[in-house]
Amino acid sequence: MGIRIALAGNPNCGKTTMFNDLTGANQYVGNWPGVTVEKKEGKYTKDKDVTVTDLPGIYSLSPYSPEEIVARDYLLDGDPDVVINLIDATNLERNLYLTTQILELGLPVVIALNMMDLVEKNGDKIDVDKLSRELGCPIVPTSALKGRGMDELVKTAIELGKKGVPAAPQIRFSDEIETALAKIIDALGSRVSPATARWFAIKVLEGEERTISQLKLTDADKKTVDAIRDALETELDDDAESIVTSARYDEIAGVVDDTVKKSTKGMSTTQKIDRVVTNRFLGLPIFIVIMFFVYWLAVSVGGGVVTDWANDGISGDGWLYTGGEAFDEATAEYEDAQAQITAYVENILGEDEVSGLPSDDSQEVLDALALAEPEAPEDATDADAMAEYQDAVAEYDDAQATIAAFDEEAQAKHAVATMEVEGDDGEVEEQAITFADYQAALEVEEPDPSDGSWGLWIPGLGAIIGNALEAADVAPWLQSLVMDGIVAGVGAVIGFIPQMVILFLLLGFLELCGYMSRVAFIMDRIFRKFGLSGKSFIPMLIASGCGVPAVMATKTIENEKDRRMTIMTTTMIPCGAKMPIIALVFGAIASGNSDATWYVAPMFYFMGVIAIIISGIMLKKTKLFAGETTPFIMELPQYHMPGVKNILLSMWERVKGYIIKAGTIIFLSTIVIWFLMNFGDAGEGFGLLDSEAPDYMEYSLMAGLGNLLAWIFAPLGFANWQATATAVTGLVAKENVVATVGIITQLGDFGEADPQLWYGFAQMLGGSTAAIVAFCAFNLLCAPCFAAMGTIRQQQRSAKWFWITIGYMCGFAWCVGCMLYQFVGLALGEVSFGIWTVIAIIIAALMLFQIFRPMPNYDKKDEKVARKLETENEAA
Repeated sequence: MGIRIALAGNPNCGKTTMFNDLTGANQYVGNWPGVTVEKKEGKYTKDKDVTVTDLPGIYSLSPYSPEEIVARDYLLDGDPDVVINLIDATNLERNLYLTTQILELGLPVVIALNMMDLVEKNGDKIDVDKLSRELGCPIVPTSALKGRGMDELVKTAIELGKKGVPAAPQIRFSDEIETALAKIIDALGSRVSPATARWFAIKVLEGEERTISQLKLTDADKKTVDAIRDALETELDDDAESIVTSARYDEIAGVVDDTVKKSTKGMSTTQKIDRVVTNRFLGLPIFIVIMFFVYWLAVSVGGGVVTDWANDGISGDGWLYTGGEAFDEATAEYEDAQAQITAYVENILGEDEVSGLPSDDSQEVLDALALAEPEAPEDATDADAMAEYQDAVAEYDDAQATIAAFDEEAQAKHAVATMEVEGDDGEVEEQAITFADYQAALEVEEPDPSDGSWGLWIPGLGAIIGNALEAADVAPWLQSLVMDGIVAGVGAVIGFIPQMVILFLLLGFLELCGYMSRVAFIMDRIFRKFGLSGKSFIPMLIASGCGVPAVMATKTIENEKDRRMTIMTTTMIPCGAKMPIIALVFGAIASGNSDATWYVAPMFYFMGVIAIIISGIMLKKTKLFAGETTPFIMELPQYHMPGVKNILLSMWERVKGYIIKAGTIIFLSTIVIWFLMNFGDAGEGFGLLDSEAPDYMEYSLMAGLGNLLAWIFAPLGFANWQATATAVTGLVAKENVVATVGIITQLGDFGEADPQLWYGFAQMLGGSTAAIVAFCAFNLLCAPCFAAMGTIRQQQRSAKWFWITIGYMCGFAWCVGCMLYQFVGLALGEVSFGIWTVIAIIIAALMLFQIFRPMPNYDKKDEKVARKLETENEAA
């Protein structure tokens, strides 16, 4: 039989670090039966017969929260062979409260005196042997962060587990309490074992209903216990629970005084740092700067070479491993030539005054120039192939006629175009482009990295799959499904993984070093002014990874109104799945010039924070959520440098969930999206559409769905079916937004960090910056993915509250999107003043009114009733 070790301790005591160190990757996460508290189990890396169960972080075994109930039930009924109780050695008195309760459970216990490296660094000293004698169990000094003492700790735990000898707690209360406990133990008799008798006697003395019900005491026994409790409360002039709690802390204080010698030197490093980062005036600006840097680094830096490398290999053509410098120079020459061609064509035929994109005439010439001459089929007897070839030749001839007409017009006008170029010194200069320059630019061929002339070329996954499908002569519709649906959709999403890795590495460092706990403290001061508790910020921190655990984390908020309101707002923070949307919008607005829009990615993060604060103010002033805010108490851990292993594990936990979703929900979604995009009625009955036909998507089921709902989003600037369909698929999973854009624009091979997809996305929204901003705002603030919606339904525990939550989020997102499009559009000259501008002004006015109006007194009626009852009592 294997050994089962339970890992118990306070939050922020290093339990997760120790669990990761003991189990490595040999762990799995689930839920405890009947509750939504996370359960972690893993096999000890050096002995697979040893199972380690990581209990939720708790401060006591009182059954007041789901975490406490889970930990307590497992320790009492889960049959662990031994308990490893982690103690933060820098905060001994606070941690020993839980320890003294665990020691009373009649289980073998070994204490891990963790963070001893910090104790030594602070100059403090702990007499470990004396502490062990006073508590009645073995103690092993450890540093989970540095892996110190781990082997000795597990060895001691295994030995204790095999012997099965329970701890022998030496702590005793005052004579009055001990006398009362002895009487209760006698009254309990054989209902409890000698090892657990003290635990049950204390709980019965405290009057804990859960324990009393579990023991099934008779009425006579209950009367006996009540009499003992009443006598003690009368003698000590306090309630029994407070008496026991005070006595426990008194004994703990005595133990700490006997075993701990504090250093007399000045402020610790943690205290010095906290004087700055938790400062009333500097705390928030420092947090803003840090998060600004995190998101900027993840999106703008991570979206460069690393993401390009991933996109090239996953859904693109492949990687060029050698000769890259020469190829880059040839590519730059080709791109410069293309820019000259576009500038010259637009100079003669013009550009759209509103969007800044090429005019229809210009685009027609540019499309004609991009059209390659068709190749004749190898089998001239294949009637279908010859018919397609002839159609392609006719289209090519039309294109050549368009080009000839343009050349004739250009030569007649003797036009000289100009374009801005950046010189070697970084200065922007005007470059003249003559007709001869234009002709020369047409001769510059796009370099092909796979032709073998540049260096070692390794084909990408997309190219390999495509070639394999062609070689196997797979049906065209199946090739389209795999390449245009699955590879394009999933590839566009997976290509974002490098950015997520950077983001979660940075967030993991901030969490594990202790800074994020300070942020919750800082935000509590701000949130409290707006009717929210600092506890509401904890789910918001978690939401930056995923909305599902963030919604589950709201269960720690005791006040039901605060909890419901937090659920309604917490997923407005951009999660990992929303990051591709931000990256796509970042690129579409930047148009390749990231220096001009370095603020875009952080701006959308803080838009989520501001949306939550505004929502909190407005909702708190409604009858549904009015009331006192829950007080927030949180222990701030010591600052420490987290281990690389723990940061990597933290990052992997989040990225793994993203990858699993890409391989399941996104995979299935892309198939459904492809079906909706490629099936419809083009006038010949319902069926598979001809993807070679112009505008075939206009006849698809997706176009029908988009057109049906497009009117809803017209005030937000995206009234076409493409943008509407993209927003709808985002409700299944936010990653679908980029996947859908890739499928609709047929540019999924490029990924969200590629200018090709940026341009396609911008065209889909008419090239309007205001529409792009409104689109992003709506998709970031509206209802989350289906998985998070299911968790919201579970946590709200009411269909009515579920629909209120989804309705509020979608309605709020629509209002924000409408205001952004109308106001930004007016400022940029993209929108004319109209009825929807008036409505946007009305929405803004109503929000401002709700934000700044005094808090209504919804309890006036109750106060009148209370005063009436008080008057009647006085008269009586």
